[in-house]
Amino acid sequence: MSKHRLDPGPATTAEVFDRDLHPVLTVDPGDTVVVRSLNAAGHLERQQVPGEAVRQLFPSRRGHCLTGPIAVRGARPGDVLAVSFVSLRPDDWGWTVARDTQLARRVGAGTGTPAWLLWQIDAEAGTAVSNLGHRVRISPFHGVTGVAWDEPGEHSTIPPRANAGGNIDCRELVAGSVLYLPVSVAGALLSIGDGHAAQGDGEVAGTAIECGMTTELTLDLAGGRPVAGVHAETPAGWVTFGFSPDLNEAMYEALGTMLTWMQAAYGLEPASALALASPVVDLRITQVANQSWGVHAILPAGAIG
Repeated sequence: MSKHRLDPGPATTAEVFDRDLHPVLTVDPGDTVVVRSLNAAGHLERQQVPGEAVRQLFPSRRGHCLTGPIAVRGARPGDVLAVSFVSLRPDDWGWTVARDTQLARRVGAGTGTPAWLLWQIDAEAGTAVSNLGHRVRISPFHGVTGVAWDEPGEHSTIPPRANAGGNIDCRELVAGSVLYLPVSVAGALLSIGDGHAAQGDGEVAGTAIECGMTTELTLDLAGGRPVAGVHAETPAGWVTFGFSPDLNEAMYEALGTMLTWMQAAYGLEPASALALASPVVDLRITQVANQSWGVHAILPAGAIG
């Protein structure tokens, strides 16, 4: 197995998903890649004051600034790509902004003027401190980890997709997690970015502590998965996802996939899986910010003996 390094630059980043993008790196299954990613806005300089306009890699900013795509040699449609997060280290600064959105107005926070926070991140201490003096614990992960799909043209990085992942914004995908993504095109074409030093379930302001990230990950092809579509094994437990503009539909998708997984794991009929899920499975709102509701179901590690 080989180890590779991939750094962000004009030739190694994209702000769309597109099956026709040329891979910037090709690896073998089982290889490890150390990926550097800029923050979601592609800032090339550190902000010195909250909300400061600094140089960006993509000044037009159509979507998230993502490193990739990375091709996995031999990956074919119908395969499953396993993305194993070995380590994630945020840069030493980050930002959060709450803009005047419909959500902000509904909760009385839509003032018409964006509210910015600028964070000093201490990866060793596991904390971040805002310009207002508030200290929070960090738990780094990537908001966007996704593959291309078999549809022509350029596609926005903003909505998460059941057939490709992308802007999942699931805070459970920390180091030690494995994210499983369905492969739709040759090579899979993985792109990654939108580093978050910390985020609550929901990402209620539309941003987390947005930061650059250095991530070590292993890419492999996984056979015999118990469920189709995007799912994960994390330190918190098994995770399944639902994405839809309708919160109920997103919930049904996440829960239904978890019940299928439980049926396979414990030899249950559907109704018995639902009965068993009720005492142990958690439903959480992943994010409310990306044109499509996200819900994830978690079966906590060790919840069933």
